[in-house]
Amino acid sequence: MGNFDFSLVSIFAFSFLVALTGAMAPGPLLTYTIIKSVKTRQRGYLMGVWIIFGHAVIEMGIILLLLSGLSFIFHNVIFMRAVGVVGGFILLCFGASIVLNVYQDKIPTGFLSVSTNKTDEQPRSVNQGLDNPVLGGALVSMSNPYWWIWWATIGFAFMIQFDISFHNWPKLIVFFIGHEAGDLIWYLLISSFAFFGVRFLNKKIYYAILFTCGIFMIVFGIYLGASLFFKPDIAV
Repeated sequence: MGNFDFSLVSIFAFSFLVALTGAMAPGPLLTYTIIKSVKTRQRGYLMGVWIIFGHAVIEMGIILLLLSGLSFIFHNVIFMRAVGVVGGFILLCFGASIVLNVYQDKIPTGFLSVSTNKTDEQPRSVNQGLDNPVLGGALVSMSNPYWWIWWATIGFAFMIQFDISFHNWPKLIVFFIGHEAGDLIWYLLISSFAFFGVRFLNKKIYYAILFTCGIFMIVFGIYLGASLFFKPDIAV
């Protein structure tokens, strides 16, 4: 895209970091992953893989829907800039919220000391019979309203910014792989820590990682919201 053309490596790196930052935020999918990992006696450390597989199937679906139904407005400068500003603003606010919560010591860290004695306190989704981790990963993801908001704003803005489309299929593939790799690495770590009872991921390390990702989100949010205003080659 003019002077702002990005290599496939850059797309993978940005997609990976954005996904990793979002995955690290405590939510229903994290809780579901921990419980499934702890309760599974054999190969529970692989629960993160299966859960993210189900999560990835749903995300591929929403990416295809966005590209199929909304691709005709990708070249509208007003819409593109509006999406960039909204997505960038949400990303900035989310990053600032993470940094502030870390500073104020308000990030939940109960999962860092999870044990088999605490698995009776299950989220409603687990009690409803989500025994299959692939199906559970998909259903728990869709049950989270913030997941839909993320793809309608930040995710869509990211695809516009990096010219992700069917025509540029290599970028589409790299974007999807990078995004799911970020989710997979974090949730595989979580399921492994929960299953083996390892305590290497203590509160200080968790906070440091979150703080770094929060700063990244702030910087990337500012960039995402402002960069589209410096692209003279976008057609109306």
